[in-house]
Amino acid sequence: MSRIADVERKTSETDIKIKMNLDGEGKYDISTGVNFFNHMLEAFSKHSMIDLEITASGDIEIDDHHTIEDVGILLGEAFSQAIGDKVGIRRMAHAIVPMDESLATVAIDISGRSYCNMNLNFKNEKIGDMTADIVVHFFESFASSAKLNIYGEVKGVNDHHKCEAVFKAFAKAMKDAVKVEHNQVPSTKGVL
Repeated sequence: MSRIADVERKTSETDIKIKMNLDGEGKYDISTGVNFFNHMLEAFSKHSMIDLEITASGDIEIDDHHTIEDVGILLGEAFSQAIGDKVGIRRMAHAIVPMDESLATVAIDISGRSYCNMNLNFKNEKIGDMTADIVVHFFESFASSAKLNIYGEVKGVNDHHKCEAVFKAFAKAMKDAVKVEHNQVPSTKGVL
C-alpha cells in the first residue's frame, strides 16, 4: 500500500506544490519564504517520519498569512489523499513534548470530521520572521482540509520553544495515529 500524495494549489496570492509520503523516513525539502515556518515544517517532517517536499511562493511582501494558511490547506489535502480509506490505522494518538522550559501536548483523531482547538498563547507578535497568531490558523486550515481533529496546548516562557514543542508534539501524535495496525476501519460506523 502506497500512502503518498502530490498536490498543487495556485491562487492570486500563492503558488504551492507539496509531495508527501506518510511512510517515509523524515526527509524534507521545504521552502516557503518564511524561515521560521520552514523550521517548524522541517521539525514536523523529521519527528513524524513523513517525507515532505514543499515549495511555496506567496505575497509575503504583504505578510505571511496567505502563504502559511494555504500551505496548511494544501498540506491537509495532501494528507487526506495520502491516508486513503484509513483501513487499519490507529486513528487516535497524542504526544507530550518538552523543549527546555516549555511543554506541549497535542492529541489528534483522524475521524473524518474537522475540528481544531489550540491553546497556544504566544507572548510576542512574531516568532522569528513568522507572525505568532498564524500558528493556530495553520492548524485550523490543516484540520479542515485533512478532516481530522487536533487539540493542542503549550505552557512555557520562550515563544520559539513553545512553538517548536507544539510542532514536534503534532509530529509525534501524527506518526502514531497513521500507523497501520490491523485490517479494519477503526470506527463503529464502519467508515471514517
